[in-house]
Amino acid sequence: MIEAHLRKLRARAEISAAEEEAVKGLISEVVDVAQDRTIVRHDEELNHSILLISGWLGRAKDLTNGQRQIAELHVAGDFADLHGFTLKYLDHDVISLTRCKLGFVPHERLMALTEEHPRLVRIYWLMTNIDASIQREWTLSLGRRPAISRMAHLFCELYVRLEIAGLAQNGGYDFPLTQVEVAECLGLTSVHVNRTLQTLRRKGLIDVENRRVRILDLAGLKHVGEFEGRYLYVEKRPR
Repeated sequence: MIEAHLRKLRARAEISAAEEEAVKGLISEVVDVAQDRTIVRHDEELNHSILLISGWLGRAKDLTNGQRQIAELHVAGDFADLHGFTLKYLDHDVISLTRCKLGFVPHERLMALTEEHPRLVRIYWLMTNIDASIQREWTLSLGRRPAISRMAHLFCELYVRLEIAGLAQNGGYDFPLTQVEVAECLGLTSVHVNRTLQTLRRKGLIDVENRRVRILDLAGLKHVGEFEGRYLYVEKRPR
């Protein structure tokens, strides 16, 4: 059920059988959630964190005028709010962008994990650091990259993250986001998103059809997006 999550951990560290059982034992409840729901609302007191088993989630902040910025995307295998364990409430919302299956992890079980499996704690600390690294890269895109580079970079990042989770095959992956949601990720209008997608198509870099991305020229897409991927820290090291 949480194979995508275990793949994500194993991409960065060796996981023992005992540690794998400890990870599996974190989840107290599995729930199905419909699309377009607020899963975690900002400022609400938290007593559990959420492991995304399937579907797509977003971290989002809203302005008073109704505009929304998606600050990060979460795919199967991600902890969406592990940082809530120490923060106890979030400064942003966690929203379902698709139908999702979620595993609820009580904070009391995370507390027990810190005492019984300190190496796993270091690995999860790494994962929260990688989340922060992703957000820094998104900040760079929003502040300095032109629209075509922002979009190319996002498609490259998702390819790496989904491939780790076993959800990208043959140069492609499912991409359920609407153009409005892509606009909310990239700080663009939906019209600009459509125009930029067409440019990437004309350059022969990607094709997006039936909610699936097919990467036609990965090297070219990386060049346009200035994507090098080291910020995702996909390497095994002693932890």
